[in-house]
Amino acid sequence: MRAFDFTAPRDVADALGMAGDASAFLAGGTTLVDLMKLDVLAPEQLIDINRLPLRGIRLGPDGLRVGALERMEDIARHDAVATHYPLIAQALLLSASPQLRNMASLGGNLLQRTRCGYFRDVATPCNKRAPGSGCPAQSGDNRAHAILGTSASCAATHASDVAVALVALDASLVLRGTDGERTVSLAAFYLRPGDTPHVENVLRPGELITEVIVPPLEWARHSVYVKVRDRQSYEFSLASAAVAVDLRGGGVHDARVAVGGVGTVPWRLPAVEAALRAGESHEAAAALAGEGARPLAGNAFKVTLVQRVILRALTELAGPR
Repeated sequence: MRAFDFTAPRDVADALGMAGDASAFLAGGTTLVDLMKLDVLAPEQLIDINRLPLRGIRLGPDGLRVGALERMEDIARHDAVATHYPLIAQALLLSASPQLRNMASLGGNLLQRTRCGYFRDVATPCNKRAPGSGCPAQSGDNRAHAILGTSASCAATHASDVAVALVALDASLVLRGTDGERTVSLAAFYLRPGDTPHVENVLRPGELITEVIVPPLEWARHSVYVKVRDRQSYEFSLASAAVAVDLRGGGVHDARVAVGGVGTVPWRLPAVEAALRAGESHEAAAALAGEGARPLAGNAFKVTLVQRVILRALTELAGPR
């Protein structure tokens, strides 16, 4: 780890005023510090934002509002979240370990970097880390990589579980910079790699995520997050599904479906949702999840796996037959 300056502002305006091209905001540090140790990131200044008033979990007529500095474990255990948006609570509890969830902030989790081994190994090329250097995953070890939203420049999988649940629910982020505040949908916040995989989102230099807003959705009470991974604990997803369904008259009146572990960004599946609304069988709807997939040599199994994960989620929500 390289030397850096450390500051701890007490209000948002001071934090934003301190930010520069060579600085980084520090919350839980569960990703940032790891990458600094590996020399993947080397900020000259760390701005500790833990004293900033960016907390609170509030459920109201406009939905759920969560401060960006709320810890993952606290959100998952909050009664309003667990009752009204169980897929959010489940996605959080299936992330990392209890020790990390007690440290990691919601905003930091949404900004966490990929777990691609080439990105984290400074001895190898990586377009995301060093633009123009190449993407060894295209022909190398790519079992855990993405099959949706990839390009010839990058196939790195997005790492966040809760981002998948939030994208399914049409969540938005409140972003604040020195020029004011703006609100961006989480789905539009993330960028597919294309030819610029090092540009991962629309966050401007020096901007902070201050709040996450989840719109009201009464039938989100009937939702689930299913995650398949190589081991049961402390492991990233091979494929996951965030599913909420509005069941009426013995069928699916409406649905929200997004998947993780298979996309370069959290991946919403409107075709699957439309098939469910049209009365298609769970099997037929889930089969649409692989549309547009571009598997590599080592991860073609994910096409079938993501379909089965969605089917499992739908089966759980349908209950005993």
